[in-house]
Order: sequence, then structure tokens, then C-alpha cells
Amino acid sequence: MIVRMAILTKVILYTDTNGRAKFREETVSLDEGTPQSMLSGLFPSTGYQLRRSPVGFRSQFHCTTAPQWVFILDGEMEIGLQDGNSRMFKPGQHFYSADVLPEGASFDATVHGHWSRQVGPDPLVTLFVRG
Repeated sequence: MIVRMAILTKVILYTDTNGRAKFREETVSLDEGTPQSMLSGLFPSTGYQLRRSPVGFRSQFHCTTAPQWVFILDGEMEIGLQDGNSRMFKPGQHFYSADVLPEGASFDATVHGHWSRQVGPDPLVTLFVRG
């Protein structure tokens, strides 16, 4: 019998050592539960918020105030970085936002953070879960 461990890809938006936002991917093992319902370990959380952003929404460059999971419930979201790279997230997708301002730094919109925007014909609905 071959037993396979399932994994989930965790996209992370983080602040690099140079203060700039970057994306990276890690795996999360789904090694609990049963073969029919594979689970990760339990992650701590301190609360959650729901957000609805209208068609046409786009933020300025900003940093995340506290690390949090972002789950796309409806609509599409694009996250853009200072280096010109961006990633799209559709309903059912998620990422972990840990792009916080480096300790002791003053926010500089030409160096720090990321922007987000609603994409497509539907309003963007997101769930934020603080870690």
C-alpha cells in the first residue's frame, strides 16, 4: 500500500531584507485527518474580517499592518509589487500576507509595500484571517 502525503501550496507575500515586497511559495503538509478529509495542523488566529471592494477599486502602495491570510471569496484580486511583478488571485485562492513595514523604517511608497486591485466585472469579496 502506498501512502501519499498531501500538500497545499502557500503563497506568501513578504518583506525581503531590502524592505521590498516579494512573493515566495512554501508547502503546507496535510498530514492530519483521514484519506477522505486531509487536514493541516491547526493554525492560531486572532480574528477575521470580510471586505467588499467595488468594481474599479485600486489601493495605493501600502504594507500589511499584521500578518494575515487573505482568501478570495468572489471577484478577482491582483497584487502588484514595486518591481513591476504582480499576481492574480481568483475565487477559492488564497495567500498569506506578511508584507509588514521593516522595524524602525518610515514608510516610503517608492520602496515599501504592494498595491491591490479588483479585476473583472464582479466586486471583490475577501476574507482576512489574522494570525
